[in-house]
Amino acid sequence: MQLEFHGAAREVTGSCHILRVNGQTILLDCGLFQGLKSLRLQNRAEPPVDPRTLGGVLLTHAHLDHSGYLPALVRAGYTGSVWCTEGTADLLGVLLPDAGHLQEEDARFANRHGFSRHQPALPLFTREDAERCLTLLRPVPYAVPFEPSKGVHACFQRAGHIVGAARIEIELAVKGGASRRLAFS
Repeated sequence: MQLEFHGAAREVTGSCHILRVNGQTILLDCGLFQGLKSLRLQNRAEPPVDPRTLGGVLLTHAHLDHSGYLPALVRAGYTGSVWCTEGTADLLGVLLPDAGHLQEEDARFANRHGFSRHQPALPLFTREDAERCLTLLRPVPYAVPFEPSKGVHACFQRAGHIVGAARIEIELAVKGGASRRLAFS
């Protein structure tokens, strides 16, 4: 098992963690970098893993710094499941299309006023990308085990942050019939 940190490390935005286990790759959170321009520019970098090779995405909650990069991931080729709680799915149904709309508005504004160094300025993702992303959501109730990827068992447990927030408990079989448990919050 290997855990990599690609955001929310040395800063409190852009939560994105890669769990590699038994030849599979799972993304834990998929957030936008927000705040200073130096952070936001990281949203334009290549995804930390080829989206087409991901075995699944699991979300802790709907705040955009934990979920807002999903439409860009889908735009880059991700077609797998996005596992989250029912409350998170409900919030994402509002937040992600709105974020796509704002991305489009910001690009139009930059083009109209000529302050982007890119010609033309393009949104990171569109409302359409966000709506396509919503079709990948797989809501799961709290405390109900599920298998986001072969041999990986997970369960969402309540976390008192926002509606739908959860910590994720992941259990993995290891050699000799033993198991390892990872709690992610």
